Amino acid sequence: MKITEIETLTRGQLAVVRVRTDDGAEGIGQTAPYEADTTVRVLHTMVAPMFLGRDPWDAEALVDECLRTHYKFPSSFLHRAVAGVETALWDIMGKVAGRPVCQLLGGRARTTVPMYASSMSRAISPEDEAERLGGLIAEHGYRAVKIRVGEAMGRDGDAAPGRTERIIAHLRDALGPEVDLSADANGGFSVPRAIRVGRMLEEHGYFHFEEPCPFPDIEATAQVTAALDIAVSGGEQDFSLPQFNRMIAGRSVDIVQPDIGYIGGISRARKVAVLAEAAGIPCTPHCANDSLLRVFTLHLAAAMPACVHPQEWSIETTPWTRDVYGPMPQVTDGAVPAPTAPGWGVGLLPSFVRGAERALSRR
Repeated sequence: MKITEIETLTRGQLAVVRVRTDDGAEGIGQTAPYEADTTVRVLHTMVAPMFLGRDPWDAEALVDECLRTHYKFPSSFLHRAVAGVETALWDIMGKVAGRPVCQLLGGRARTTVPMYASSMSRAISPEDEAERLGGLIAEHGYRAVKIRVGEAMGRDGDAAPGRTERIIAHLRDALGPEVDLSADANGGFSVPRAIRVGRMLEEHGYFHFEEPCPFPDIEATAQVTAALDIAVSGGEQDFSLPQFNRMIAGRSVDIVQPDIGYIGGISRARKVAVLAEAAGIPCTPHCANDSLLRVFTLHLAAAMPACVHPQEWSIETTPWTRDVYGPMPQVTDGAVPAPTAPGWGVGLLPSFVRGAERALSRR
């Protein structure tokens, strides 16, 4: 079995990848969203030539070879592009084997994957946020939710004056003590401000505090982690395995959050989950939208023993993720069943394929 074609289907912020082999197998993958046109150019010029003519069953080794070959360009765009091809290879392997990808990753560690409702909005008021999250808890049975505080990479700014303090207290009052609440700062705080916010979260019984300081500064995050009792999480933006090793070994975080699209695919995200398991800390992969990355992350979370906590489930709807694939996984009673169909278990919708801009690399 050899890879003969690598095709990209781009629509707005999204680039889906189709890989075909000489014996007629086909798999679908996806790059990380945003700046999709740039990622696609990197994919066809730097990544596809490294995979064409090769055996898809060597996916992990091919990823490693590609990244080592392009060692002078250790960029986010390269890893995003690699993830698009690599995830399509896992779909091929699962379909050929007649098994879901989660079983190829080591087997189902759980039959259902609990989810938390993840808000992506800082524009919403504390009152409106509590109302919509309360509705989703009633409708889908979520037992955990996450809100946004501060301002992304904001240097101690806030989305609105006093919003952080108001939303932390209001959400606990509105949703009650039975719901696990978490807060995401997206790197918005300095160490002193992060510690003050963290103590507010502790006072109101929050479950975890995500990315309190700018992500490149793991030393700052480590200071916050050491100062607080609440679990601190991070890692979504990182794509370097040595950086993840430093983060885990140095206890910079209490929960590690690799993103399959950012890190370069599911093989590398699995390595982070194994590092976390060996260190005795949980892994909760980052997944901020309902694109195909949601499906990939579901498989990873179903398979990895370290994915013990509720996983991220975005509650936002975005135009660029609509009508791409089906069937869409659904949350019922706060959880999603572990996948059972071969490969990713989903297919592209014909309307998406017809409307997307195509580019093809062929052997």
